[in-house]
Amino acid sequence: MDIRRALTTAELRAAEGLFDGPAREDWSARFLAAPGHLMLVAYVDGVPAGMVSGVEMSHPDKGTEMCLYELSVDEGYRRRGIGRSLTLALADEARARGCHGMWVGVDTDNEAALATYASAGSRDEGVFTMRGWPLDPEPADTTDPAASPVPGTVL
Repeated sequence: MDIRRALTTAELRAAEGLFDGPAREDWSARFLAAPGHLMLVAYVDGVPAGMVSGVEMSHPDKGTEMCLYELSVDEGYRRRGIGRSLTLALADEARARGCHGMWVGVDTDNEAALATYASAGSRDEGVFTMRGWPLDPEPADTTDPAASPVPGTVL
């Protein structure tokens, strides 16, 4: 197994079978261009077998942490330590970037993910709930105060 950082949209497109859906060219380019975004791909005999993505997050009172955004291993390559290796590789990269911690949100009934993260040294920091806001991906008109989500505020 060889783990490499994805640097091109072509690499992301080649690994799109590991994603939840197709890798769009424009979104792939934006991901790669964004500071603090990272995608590591595990290859077995030249075939993308797994991937992990991470995003650096900084806050004034927390410093910089790495969020393990998504981990995926192709079904045919599972239970070979690829997920653990990818998680540890992301932790190594986070450490090299000066992050003081790494975290991931996991569904409490996702036994495979919980076992993978535990085998890579994670610890349970308690149960939490996650809320989401589906947002229109099109940017709002920032010149029209009426288009602002907060009345009277110009974005």
